[in-house]
Parts: sequence; structure tokens; C-alpha cells
Amino acid sequence: MAPTQEEVFDKVKDALVSALGVDEDDVVEDATLVGDLGAESIDFLDIVFKLEKAFDIQIPREDLLPEDILQSATYVQDGRLTDEGMAKLKERMPFADLSQFEANPMVQDFGSLLTVNDLVRYVQTKI
Repeated sequence: MAPTQEEVFDKVKDALVSALGVDEDDVVEDATLVGDLGAESIDFLDIVFKLEKAFDIQIPREDLLPEDILQSATYVQDGRLTDEGMAKLKERMPFADLSQFEANPMVQDFGSLLTVNDLVRYVQTKI
């Protein structure tokens, strides 16, 4: 039987509290991993490890860190993701709400995009 969204959220919250050393109260659905919770790129390795262990799933690095798209001259022009790049990103990350990023797709701003709820939705697609 698949866990409920609340059960998934609780495990994701535990992983983030452990990996980032933040208070449980700070881990709310719309909190961004980078901006609100202070995650750095090295922290994502720990977060991924903890989620894999908690849910017994495999998380390919490119699922959460699509560097191949964000650093590609094919998909990036003048620091902005092209329409083709945005389409590729949406295909890769259907669990993420990209609407705000799509309005101004500056590659440098991508890191502050993912929210706790995006992680919950991602995990739900994997279990």
C-alpha cells in the first residue's frame, strides 16, 4: 500500500531537517530548498541519500539537478533558458511547479526554484 501524501511529507521533512539542520517548523510545503532552507549544492547529495534510504528508491542526480539542460549551449542563450530548453526541463521535471521560473527563466535563478512540495511530488512518482 502506497504511503499517503502526509506520510511522504513527514519523511521528506525528516530528511531535510537531518540534512540541513533546520527546524521542523521551517519545513513547510512552499519553502524553497535553497532560499528558505539554505540548501547548497553539496547538501543535495545528502538529501538524495536520505530520501533514497527513507523510501527505498533510486534518485538519478539529473532528476533534481538538470545540469545537462541548464549548462547546454543548445538550451541556454544569454543566461536564459530557451523555449526549447524550458520544454526539456518540463519534460524532465513534471513534478516541479515551473510557472514562476518560466516567467523569467534565468539559469542562475534555477537553484532557488525547488520547494518541499516539489520534492514530495517527486518522491510520490518514484514509489
